[in-house]
Amino acid sequence: MRKAVIFLAVTILCGAGSHAQQIASTPQTPRQALMEMFFSKTPGTLVKHLPGAMREALEKSGALAKLQAYSLMASQFQAQGQNLQTFEAGPVLLTTEDPKTGQKVHITVENEAMHGDLDDIELSFQIYKNGQAQRTPFMPQITFSMKQEAQVWTLNEVSVTLHLPLADPDLLKAFTEGMKAGSTTNTATPTNITFPPHDESPVQPAGTDAMVLAAMRTILTAEVTYASSYPTVGFTCTLSSLDGFGGGEPNERQAMLINSGLASGKKYGFVFTLSGCTGTPATGFYLTAASNGTLDRRKAFCADQSGVIRSSDDGNAATCLASGVPVQ
Repeated sequence: MRKAVIFLAVTILCGAGSHAQQIASTPQTPRQALMEMFFSKTPGTLVKHLPGAMREALEKSGALAKLQAYSLMASQFQAQGQNLQTFEAGPVLLTTEDPKTGQKVHITVENEAMHGDLDDIELSFQIYKNGQAQRTPFMPQITFSMKQEAQVWTLNEVSVTLHLPLADPDLLKAFTEGMKAGSTTNTATPTNITFPPHDESPVQPAGTDAMVLAAMRTILTAEVTYASSYPTVGFTCTLSSLDGFGGGEPNERQAMLINSGLASGKKYGFVFTLSGCTGTPATGFYLTAASNGTLDRRKAFCADQSGVIRSSDDGNAATCLASGVPVQ
């Protein structure tokens, strides 16, 4: 769950909406540089605000071209129906709203401390639904430390602080449910255990619905990036095509967008499947996640290129695709 929240925070910071304000190239404040780095749709702005030493290392490793693709993140959120707005001044840095669910996220500047050619921007996150603030077990605070190099503000350091209230009722509920599901899964006898290849564990731990949804959103974001990066191919229905870390330059067969565990299609006790990629280029796809059968009956989840995730209580992926209810 912690990885999912951190991933959600970082992913939000990599998007921008059509209402985002234009950022002047010069002169820039550290906040404007941070916004241009993550929110601009112009290729190269992300790399522009990286430290010189990191740019050199990326160029030598051949990973620089891959990093440039993250400038496409802005259009991804629009494709998934998100309304985003950025602010160059004031206490709020970014707001994002999903009109389908009524959920809104505010990223707030808690503190900004400039000293010489250094500037620390501390951000916090708050989720709202139908105008009501949502209490969550934990939410990270992220500090972006900016440093001026050759009159350009660069991102020198990122610090993440997590507050984990161990007595929080919501956290305890999620924790105990996860432990219970894991205990049920681990009652299998040694004769029933088969050892999969590579680094997969013999019995995968069960995950909460929130963890499964986070994995779904990771794949959905990767699909949009993939289709934008390889327009002649479009969407892919092969999870392994979204994997490929450590295999040289990214390409349509190893796009390096998700980790190998998720690319295997088996995670958190669920099986993730892509289908429906017809046409050249493929203009649509279906993503489903259903229990692998080792858990108590769980919901099935599904989505398509619109980015809307739905669920069905019967645990059947086909039912979800036919008549699933949007996840709130």
